[in-house]
Amino acid sequence: MQALAKRKSPIGFFKASVIDQHAINFWMQKLNPLWSLNQPLGKIVHKENAAQDMVSLKIQVNRQFNFGAAGQHHPVFVVVNGIRYERSYSLTQLDQQHVLLTIKKVAGGKVSHWAAETAQVGDIIEFGQPFGDMTLSNDAAAPLVLLAAGSGITPMLSLLEQLSKSGQLAQQPVQLLYWVKQYADAAFQARFEALAEAHSNFSFQVFATQEQPAAERLNQRHLTEMQNIEQATVYACGPSGFVVQAETVFAQAKVFKSEAFSMSLGDNTETGFVNVTLTQSNKVVSIPKGQSILASLEQQNIKPNHGCRMGICNKCACNKVEGSTKNLVNGAQNKEPGNLLKICVNSAQTDLVIDL
Repeated sequence: MQALAKRKSPIGFFKASVIDQHAINFWMQKLNPLWSLNQPLGKIVHKENAAQDMVSLKIQVNRQFNFGAAGQHHPVFVVVNGIRYERSYSLTQLDQQHVLLTIKKVAGGKVSHWAAETAQVGDIIEFGQPFGDMTLSNDAAAPLVLLAAGSGITPMLSLLEQLSKSGQLAQQPVQLLYWVKQYADAAFQARFEALAEAHSNFSFQVFATQEQPAAERLNQRHLTEMQNIEQATVYACGPSGFVVQAETVFAQAKVFKSEAFSMSLGDNTETGFVNVTLTQSNKVVSIPKGQSILASLEQQNIKPNHGCRMGICNKCACNKVEGSTKNLVNGAQNKEPGNLLKICVNSAQTDLVIDL
């Protein structure tokens, strides 16, 4: 008996038979802006202020979207004044069709200003694939400590929502410590209060460092109210200085996971310039010390591949043939040749040769 060929769906037919998928996407999106053969897309369906200078966008996503794991980041692509920008944000899954994207407005931030001031219900956003390893473990017995500063609260919300949905929050001791400049900057307080009311194992505190009286920044005294820290899993997210301090304070934790979303500019005493040889493009450029190599190259109108600008996604990573570099997140220096170099979070200390 001759086998019957499996019938293909119309979209499957286009995938198999049409070379120019961009053209097909164009015409499909004339009918529905979320339709695509290959693009993870989302449509803003609700917009609200999450806190002072922080906006939350509820987004309906299409079938191409990969939710990833709680705590991971997604590349987010938006077009502002005709220019396509890529940034990375932590998303919170709300249900099988919606995610929450929360963005803190920062001075000079193209994408954050677009989200806060220009983005409207109905706007379409493109996403990349999720990345990052600040995800939940299967050890439900270990105490969990979440440390957040500023917009570092967004992955913590994602982690807490997952713990609540799975029932793990009813069994596992969880503490959230959240630092902001002013109480008006604190996001998701109502949600955290609801979780604390529903789960006796969960507690949270907000520390406002610019109120009167000012709360203390993260230090050793915050350990005094914690028990069994040697058995705890600690997650920290915030500016680089905060994350470095958290790693120092919680050095005795069983597991420590962190992500820093901004970098300092390095030692202000570092002055002068170094030469960087780009082997693939056969160029030699002079860049300043104390500044990320990526930013320095962009100022020279050189556009290396990059993504998160936080040292997480590895899109900017290249081989360092020779030279000395300094990590702007943790201050570590690397003088060894033949290393993988993340140019978004490293500055040049000496003349460099890199494979770009």
